[in-house]
Amino acid sequence: MAHIPIEAVPYLESAIYLPMLLIVLEKDYELIEKGPFKLKRPYVHLIEEAKKLAEKDLQNTKSYLKKNSLKVVQGKRDDLFTEYLFYYKQVSEVRRYSNIRLRNRVEELLNDYLSSSGSSRKSSSL
Repeated sequence: MAHIPIEAVPYLESAIYLPMLLIVLEKDYELIEKGPFKLKRPYVHLIEEAKKLAEKDLQNTKSYLKKNSLKVVQGKRDDLFTEYLFYYKQVSEVRRYSNIRLRNRVEELLNDYLSSSGSSRKSSSL
């Protein structure tokens, strides 16, 4: 019987987290655009760059999943847990994730992507 390859799990989880991250970035972008910021462009640029990086990673994730016959489907959800079904060839595996864990992981990714997009810009000396 085939099992979901252990090296595929990070890609399957990325297929869960990256869409959530993109939703957060889009909502934050809208809030900054509508908000009372004096200088919006630096924040908008930072979010746009983070979105580009996350979209590229999500594209790579989807490509990996397709190439390796993998699929993720959200299952049942309640106040505490969200269930995801991982499919590989003829095998399915159910994994439950704490909603707090999902939120915390997306927050970690948000920090990572914003840091990466901010560090990619060269700082100008005064």
